[in-house]
Amino acid sequence: DIFNIRRLSSRMPLFSAAHVHCESAKKFSTKRADRENLEYVFQKFASVHKNGSLYMTYPDFVQKFLGLYCFENANEDTVKQLGTIADYDKDGLISFEEFETFEGLLSLPDHAYRIAFDLFDVNGNGYVSFSEFKSVITVTTLHRQYPFNFDCDFIDLHFGKARDQIVSYEEFTQLIHDFHEEHALQAFQRSDKRNEGKIRAMDLINIMVQLKSNLLTPFLRDHLMQVVFGAEHGSHISFSYFNAFISLLNNMELLKKLIQARTGNDVHAAVTREELTNDAMSYNQLTPLEVDILFQLAKFLREDDCISYYDVKRMAPFDEYTSKYAPDTAARRVQDAVETRAEGRGRTFLLSILEQVYRFSLGAIAGAIGATAVYPIDLVKTRMQNQRTSTVGEVLYRNSWDCFKKVIRFEGVFGLYRGLVPQLVGVAPEKAIKLTMNDLVKDQFRDKKTGFIPLWAEILAGGCAGGSQVIFTNPLEIVKIRLQVAGEIATAQRVSALHVIRDLGFFGLYKGAKACFLRDIPFSAIYFTAYNHLKMRFADSEGYNNPGSLLLAATLSGAPAAGLTTPADVIKTRLQVVARSGQTTYTGVFDAFGKILREEGPRAFWKGSMARVFRSSPQFGVTLLTYEMLQRAFYIDFGGSKPSGSNILKRPEEAMPTNPDHIGGYKIATLSFDELESRFGLCLPKYKIAAGSGSG
Repeated sequence: DIFNIRRLSSRMPLFSAAHVHCESAKKFSTKRADRENLEYVFQKFASVHKNGSLYMTYPDFVQKFLGLYCFENANEDTVKQLGTIADYDKDGLISFEEFETFEGLLSLPDHAYRIAFDLFDVNGNGYVSFSEFKSVITVTTLHRQYPFNFDCDFIDLHFGKARDQIVSYEEFTQLIHDFHEEHALQAFQRSDKRNEGKIRAMDLINIMVQLKSNLLTPFLRDHLMQVVFGAEHGSHISFSYFNAFISLLNNMELLKKLIQARTGNDVHAAVTREELTNDAMSYNQLTPLEVDILFQLAKFLREDDCISYYDVKRMAPFDEYTSKYAPDTAARRVQDAVETRAEGRGRTFLLSILEQVYRFSLGAIAGAIGATAVYPIDLVKTRMQNQRTSTVGEVLYRNSWDCFKKVIRFEGVFGLYRGLVPQLVGVAPEKAIKLTMNDLVKDQFRDKKTGFIPLWAEILAGGCAGGSQVIFTNPLEIVKIRLQVAGEIATAQRVSALHVIRDLGFFGLYKGAKACFLRDIPFSAIYFTAYNHLKMRFADSEGYNNPGSLLLAATLSGAPAAGLTTPADVIKTRLQVVARSGQTTYTGVFDAFGKILREEGPRAFWKGSMARVFRSSPQFGVTLLTYEMLQRAFYIDFGGSKPSGSNILKRPEEAMPTNPDHIGGYKIATLSFDELESRFGLCLPKYKIAAGSGSG
């Protein structure tokens, strides 16, 4: 009938006016699921057969599918309330059409408000009446702790004095937004026994913990009492301070934007109190009192009367997309324990060792993948650098492309991978040592509170990383080079890695080590420093690096590092290859430098520079991308530093636990239900309420 059509159209977002007003698919926060896949998921969880159709019960939808309230003694009334959100005809069952409609709702940018509206729209007519609003509020845990007085001007203005007005979805969004400020105001007035406009400091703490717990991060919970009792107002809090405190927490996202506007995407760059106050005044959103409270909180993070994006992140609510309803797991408990250690109480020596083993393993895998991807370019580079233009008749290759074609013509495609096996044997520990040492040294100079690392420490860490690898990799490098140039002589007997090792002996394996130090220390110092800063510049507005930005930063960083160290690489190559009859021999770094300069000129030092850049840049691009992505995919917190650019603020669909059945809009379903509490403070009872009990 007409009434049902009107009612369903107001409830179903994919056919509603809101959908018509969407200019493009960009309006949606999550891509819609394929209908066939969605139907398959629905049939998997639906347990009721009725009139030839399948239906979900409320427990099917809320507990089995969404994974909410999956613990013993879960409150059945709350499960029912959440289930009715997707039950548009309120018959106690959820059809596939309703299941699909709710998935569409989750794909809308204002899905959090729509879910809250559907929770209050008990009878499903597309409006919220006073009785419906009251019925939901009175069962929340907040109302049980601080009863809301419905006989007030706030309710009069929204529902009329006769309580006969109903509010639409658009009006409801403002109602629910303002409701909790009204609730906090009532709590203040109730605590102000003498009507002086002041409450005890302990009352503010109780109101924040009980009524505004959704605004309190772990950091704020730990330091709330110290801030409130340590302020200049003494043991009593004025109404102005009360409002400013709550307003500050509500404006944390604006604070992040203000700090980013001044510092770019550098999450550790600090701004002074004066700078932040000046910026805040231009927005007319933050008062000097709010800024003062902010810096009272910042004192527990740093001592320089400054603040950074990273500091604000630790204070900001709505920043952690971890479901409160997911069942507790052993992994989560271990993670929490490690995070507790990381907050300044130290970590065991075993954890430190395990962290380095973990980094070494990921670095080895990343190094092997990166080396294999660009090995043909490395072979061409080596042969170009070994070509002696001073010997008549010895010019085999006109350029790098000519070298590439001749290798394939005379040695076959596999000729491009000559020497790959010892390279893989060596590159795994080489890159592992380099990446692990860089991270290890940076950790020693990282500010424990802010995570900031000074520029000189980044350069030092990179240099140490480059130096540490030479001791292990020089023998492997010389074996690789001799195998790579062995194919240049058509009549030469096939040379094996074992043959090269026997011919060189132990000390011979370290031939050219000085040149390796000369090349690898500045290379790593330049590379890792450039990568750290490019990675930061390419991060998005929340400090997050997607795979594309990581690959771009890692690849571009390799160009100056490889190009500027080419002369040292040429000298190293000449020292490590076997000189053929008639070719110049060298006794050391300085001897090689002088002879190359006299016989071939300055340009000889830049031979193979393009091949070196085109080899090193993509190799380190692939290697660092793989290393970073492995750290994210197999992240373990050992209580040390976390991968930068990965944990600043993840997108909801990336941060939520992965469930293969949660497709399309349902990828953020758990987060969306969390937002009923974190965004709107609608804390429904989680456990069954015992007889005679006043809370759940």
